Amino acid sequence: MSEIFPETAADAAAPAFALAHLPPRSGPVLWIQDRLSARETGRPFPPGMGGCELLHLQVSRAIDVLWAMEQGLGCPALGAVIGEVWGSAPAVDFTATKRLALRAEAHGVPAWLIRRAAPPELSAARERWRLSSLPARSEPDDARAPGTPLWSAELFRTRFRAPGRWVAGHDPATGDLAFDHAIGMEAAEAARATA
Repeated sequence: MSEIFPETAADAAAPAFALAHLPPRSGPVLWIQDRLSARETGRPFPPGMGGCELLHLQVSRAIDVLWAMEQGLGCPALGAVIGEVWGSAPAVDFTATKRLALRAEAHGVPAWLIRRAAPPELSAARERWRLSSLPARSEPDDARAPGTPLWSAELFRTRFRAPGRWVAGHDPATGDLAFDHAIGMEAAEAARATA
């Protein structure tokens, strides 16, 4: 279970970053949005998702997103479950995120919760990211063509590795997620030294 906090609420970096973490052809992705997320950022566009199968569900409230995520995480045939919640919803608390994290780990289904226009409150997510879009990598064959997207990815809370900030994107050769270079790693090194 990972959480993503976009720097600007409508930034498309968050869903792209979550999808980049998924193994190719791992199964359909269950994508759940609350009403405000769908209204403010739009629905996912399957042709732009690299051929992954998509099951889209739009619900009214944040608590409905959490319930649908928990039900989806019980299905090991899914490749991942992605939920989008707009704003600081009281339903998204430590207990709710703990339930999602335990369910994701028990069934081996990756879970991503995108928190748009919300501060990073207390959570049981195993990784917590802040993301923003960067100018795209230039296309070597045509400078006017849109290039490969890049993101500023800050891992600010984690249980598995040291926090840090990177320029991330797809590796053009392999198509995998690549963390090109670190930004401001002094803070990460200091945190690792005190741990």
